[in-house]
Amino acid sequence: MRTDVFALRHIGIREEDLPEMLKTVQVDNLEQLIYETIPDDIRLKTPLDLPKAMSEHEFLTHLQKLSEKNKVFKSYIGLGYHESLTPSPIKRNILENPGWYTAYTPYQAEIAQGRLEALLNFQTMICDLTGMELANASLLDESTAAAEAMTMLYEVRSRDQKKNNTVKFFISEEVLPQTVSLLKTRAIPLGIELVIGDHSTFEHNNDFYGALLQYPGKYGQVNDYASFVAKAKENDIKVAVAADILSLVLLTPPGEFGADVVVGTTQRFGIPLGYGGPHAAFFATKEEYKRSIPGRIIGVTKDTDGKPALRMALQTREQHIKRDKATSNICTAQVLLAVMAGMYAVYHGPKGLKYIADKVHASTATLADALEKMGLFQTNGTFFDTITVKADAKLVTPVAEKNEVNFFYPDANTVSIALNEATSLKDLQQIVDIFATALSKEAVNIDGLLDKSAITGSVKRTSTFLENAVFNSYHSETQLMRYIKKLERKDLALNHSMISLGSCTMKLNAASEMLPLSSPQWGNIHPFVPVEQAEGYQTVLKELEQNLNVITGFAGTSLQPNSGAQGEYAGLMTIRAYHESNGDHNRDICLIPASAHGTNPASAVMAGMKVVVTKTDEKGNIDVADLEAKVAQHKDNLAALMVTYPSTHGVFESSIKHITKLIHDHGGQVYMDGANMNAQVGLTNPAAIGADVCHLNLHKTFAIPHGGGGPGVGPICVAEQLVPFLPGNPLIKTGGEKAITAISAAPWGSSLVCLISYGYIKMLGEKGLTHSTKIAILNANYIKHRLSGKFDVLYTGEMGRAAHEMIIDCRPFKENGIEVTDIAKRLMDYGFHSPTVSFPVAGTMMIEPTESEGLAELNRFCDSMLSIRAEIDEATLENSDNVLKNAPHTLDMVTNDHWKFPYSRHKAAFPLPFVSENKFWPSIRRVDEAYGDRNLICTCAPIEAYAEA
Repeated sequence: MRTDVFALRHIGIREEDLPEMLKTVQVDNLEQLIYETIPDDIRLKTPLDLPKAMSEHEFLTHLQKLSEKNKVFKSYIGLGYHESLTPSPIKRNILENPGWYTAYTPYQAEIAQGRLEALLNFQTMICDLTGMELANASLLDESTAAAEAMTMLYEVRSRDQKKNNTVKFFISEEVLPQTVSLLKTRAIPLGIELVIGDHSTFEHNNDFYGALLQYPGKYGQVNDYASFVAKAKENDIKVAVAADILSLVLLTPPGEFGADVVVGTTQRFGIPLGYGGPHAAFFATKEEYKRSIPGRIIGVTKDTDGKPALRMALQTREQHIKRDKATSNICTAQVLLAVMAGMYAVYHGPKGLKYIADKVHASTATLADALEKMGLFQTNGTFFDTITVKADAKLVTPVAEKNEVNFFYPDANTVSIALNEATSLKDLQQIVDIFATALSKEAVNIDGLLDKSAITGSVKRTSTFLENAVFNSYHSETQLMRYIKKLERKDLALNHSMISLGSCTMKLNAASEMLPLSSPQWGNIHPFVPVEQAEGYQTVLKELEQNLNVITGFAGTSLQPNSGAQGEYAGLMTIRAYHESNGDHNRDICLIPASAHGTNPASAVMAGMKVVVTKTDEKGNIDVADLEAKVAQHKDNLAALMVTYPSTHGVFESSIKHITKLIHDHGGQVYMDGANMNAQVGLTNPAAIGADVCHLNLHKTFAIPHGGGGPGVGPICVAEQLVPFLPGNPLIKTGGEKAITAISAAPWGSSLVCLISYGYIKMLGEKGLTHSTKIAILNANYIKHRLSGKFDVLYTGEMGRAAHEMIIDCRPFKENGIEVTDIAKRLMDYGFHSPTVSFPVAGTMMIEPTESEGLAELNRFCDSMLSIRAEIDEATLENSDNVLKNAPHTLDMVTNDHWKFPYSRHKAAFPLPFVSENKFWPSIRRVDEAYGDRNLICTCAPIEAYAEA
């Protein structure tokens, strides 16, 4: 075997496995299977025009050389991004640990208690620091969190406000510029009227439903907002506050002066800058808004034995139930980053955070004092970590850059300096020396930090925080390492077994793709540095965009959307802008098949479109006759069709080109959901089927790890007519000539993790990418045939083939008293995470093995499913005391002195011989979802408090 061919490491199937597999799926060769799976009229006629594959060594050397083109200056730019110090035990044991970064979203709570506890810690940390009652498990970035606050407050307007069409939303001019840009994007399609101004002169009246304040302000001023909030309440104006998380250690929490929502980013809690992301935002609000809060919430419930258990609470599911009535399209979080930020608070504890915040503030006060002694005027009366100095920016800039320092320059006569956790006395002296040289002044020597504070009076925090045991117990590295390991052992991730989730593509996240994420040459670059300082990043991002253009067949790509749902929204907003540029302001109808993912209709509504659902036929395909009728009905107002291809049912529908032509003939554009792109790469593409725009899940097809539910990246690729409308950024030039306003905070979204997809493409090359797609399709069809006769596959293509995934029907087993959930829980006893349950069809499982799994693992999974099928036959409707209904079986159950079940302990825990070789024990029994929804508890009060609930 060639040891320098990455494809042989990424793809699990060996050459010698192919004869057995091809025989099982009843084809002579792999090409015959692909021919029978993908309609010939959409097959690519030429190979992808991509460079030859690199070996892993060549790629790492290549990326190291590119990283050296990045200029890692000391950046004091601020604007929501600060250099931070990632504690080494968190970096080594979480960021670099596949036990954490390869896990899936914790929908199966029994095998995800570790991540759930880490996220509960995060939520508790946010509630404590913000002074709010309820927090979610993170959002994408600060700006999108602020936009979610604006739209949530719009949704919860009073009856009178809705009746009077109260649509004005006030934004303080202190709010970060990237946030203002993103708010504009979100406001326009919803009809929200933004008013930007000075909060101190704002006239509160009932024309406004909400307001957004920045705390501290974008250039560092700390304002006392108590009177503003009080007047807002008198006028039924709800207030959101975008707050710096570290400043809240010293500043009065917004919850204490009456805020309704508090948002921000936890980036400075140990997360690398990464040229803009990924970073975990936070969103905290009042208990009364728990049904409207966007994203995921981790809640406390109990298991079958009444023991405390954690699980994702009701909000996550409501999006898929409400669809076009959902208040948000957010379906992802930034779990890996939230886990790291929460663990940063666990490691440092309240005293450690206080020390860090005090040091940052003392450094800022010391710098201000030194500059004032040099005759420089500092404008912030009260500040935490940022000062604004009146000085000639033209004189300061070249001296600063010569000394490898970045400041922010709000105007020609102002320099803004934001200090951070990594700022040393030496750094402070360097800043002073820069000003002395630039302005021909005598430098002041800084010998130590001043013991004085600029934070006094009503803005000074007096309340305690992080008093829970978890934040006061793990302050040595040994303690933290063991705590992290304890949580990790409760979670089933890809480092244990296959996770065959349909629509989610849980493939290998190769070590060589992940290694660069730990490099400071990639991690320590602020997203708003001059682009010439990020030459390495610019090369990677531009090449990645070009590679994705080739793979999709499109003309342009934006990497800015930092989740799949953001990609959907961005794609639809470019379509909206395109129609408006043509004067077609009336085009607002979006056709969406009934089988679509729940985010599709939610995204369409957020983009200001009206959703019209089209039917699917008995084979699961788009009902072409119904689509034709609805196109004819809405031809004058048709904006777009949203279609997933291959379909959500795992089928390459042969009518796709007829469908896309039908939309184009009636003036619409076609948006292709790229969730299933893993079945297309190298064989067909969105352009070939006639689409105009698609989003790509880089955290699926292109190997960015799911991280337990995030990071995600969802770039959009577009046809030539949509390129001018690709999204821009207010601080760094990006996007098209007629760019829509921002989709996410950073110019290129989550740039750091784009290195992974760049590596995936570079190391596989054209042949490896195409072969990966073929093997993904082979693996799915192999499972289909192995399960044939015992499980019915619900939908197949015209030649009886599945794409890269398939749906098995579990509804007939109700005759035996068995639900699809019972199968999902029983799979845990075999050491597997369940495939996707009850989506897109209730009572079914959607299975996707990916190309990374080897034949031995596929067989273990199939053997487990067949064994469970035999157990189903043993079950009866009358007797629910069986191995499936009682699953999963915990170590405590099996080792308990009292065994009350009518089957053996061995059958419960070790149903097949291979299980005992690598047994994974679920840490709790089946969770009680209903109890948790009735008793929503989302912070970590001592866990003992719930034991008797």
